[in-house]
Amino acid sequence: MFLRYEGTAWETRFLPRLTSKQVKELPKEDALVILPIGAVEQHGSHLPVLTDTLIGEATLTAALEKLNAEAQVWLLPPVPYGKSNEHLGLPGTISLSAATLQGVILDIAESLKLSGFDRLLLFNTHGGNTDLLNMVAREIRIRSGMTVFYLSPSSLGGAEDVIAPEELEYGIHGGDYETSIVKAIKPGWVQDQFAVKEIPAMTGYEFLTLEGKIRFAWRMADISASGVAGDATIATAEKGIIIMERVAGILAKALQELCTFKLSDLDRKQVEA
Repeated sequence: MFLRYEGTAWETRFLPRLTSKQVKELPKEDALVILPIGAVEQHGSHLPVLTDTLIGEATLTAALEKLNAEAQVWLLPPVPYGKSNEHLGLPGTISLSAATLQGVILDIAESLKLSGFDRLLLFNTHGGNTDLLNMVAREIRIRSGMTVFYLSPSSLGGAEDVIAPEELEYGIHGGDYETSIVKAIKPGWVQDQFAVKEIPAMTGYEFLTLEGKIRFAWRMADISASGVAGDATIATAEKGIIIMERVAGILAKALQELCTFKLSDLDRKQVEA
């Protein structure tokens, strides 16, 4: 079960736990700061509205336990609200505008730069943030010169033999994947009696997809009556534990790679080629 503010992530790698003096004295050449960005929005009648933010915190908590002790990886408090206007009107949803979320992230990046940090990871666990964060990452690079990474943990895989192919494609909100993970980390927060199966009717299209090849603009009400896209009825904590353990392991390795990556190396490799 996930416990906030306990374990390595929060006791050893939680940046705001340090004093100003300690932050100043940190070695920063290979330091990576992680900014988790989630959402507070409806996830059907069975999952908490904090689902996206909760999954992000729990994933990072598990991954940072697996890091080499010498890795200079630092965690910031999550931004719990995202661009969730596709869910507005459904109770519990709290959304920031694109301009507000962009402004918050740019201000945080500028503050980190003034504290001497040069590497930032935007760690996203809400699909509605994706396009905006890709744009903001580049804007931070242009404005500050920082090296900026963007990552959604679901992109790391780990569920291909656990979640059915149709569910991986269309179960994008409150389905088997997310429900299994929440059951693994906060089982008491899932109300099984309200779990439903609702798959958007997209299987007849060759090119149109919800989040893949050719996308179209949609609100949740356009694709789902229940607020769920996927099959929550088949979710289990066992699946969630497997997914979380795999993703945390992959993520730990990826974070160490981000600490050593240098944009200047790309120019050097081009010359050598």
